[in-house]
Amino acid sequence: MKKEKSCGAVTFYFRDNVIYYLIEHMALGHYSLPKGHVEGSETEIETAEREIKEETNLEVTIDNNFRQVITYSPYEGIIKDVVFFVAEIKSGNIISQLSEVSDINFLPYKEAMNILTYDTDKEVLAKADVYLKNKYGY
Repeated sequence: MKKEKSCGAVTFYFRDNVIYYLIEHMALGHYSLPKGHVEGSETEIETAEREIKEETNLEVTIDNNFRQVITYSPYEGIIKDVVFFVAEIKSGNIISQLSEVSDINFLPYKEAMNILTYDTDKEVLAKADVYLKNKYGY
């Protein structure tokens, strides 16, 4: 069985005591969290930062105190681990990587949960939401 690894993050910002989550509408039609394959000798955090920058043009600060791994088989004979962190947006103007991302949405928790396509992404978002609310006292 071939192993693959991707890294990404539940990417967010705060405004008026509300956490807004970045949800990507992928070119293939599904809604997802930003993530992508590890390249070369990149660390998990370097991969997450690069993928977010490539897909959204945003600079982020990764919080590695939150780390969730989901494992699934995207195709027969392949097992894939996806490592998620949380990442706060620092700067940047949103520019979608059109070859992969058709639109970028910033949504409060309930709306983000309703739009995400895959249950595994919803599970990661739910855990991240609890983590962030505990961390920042919401």
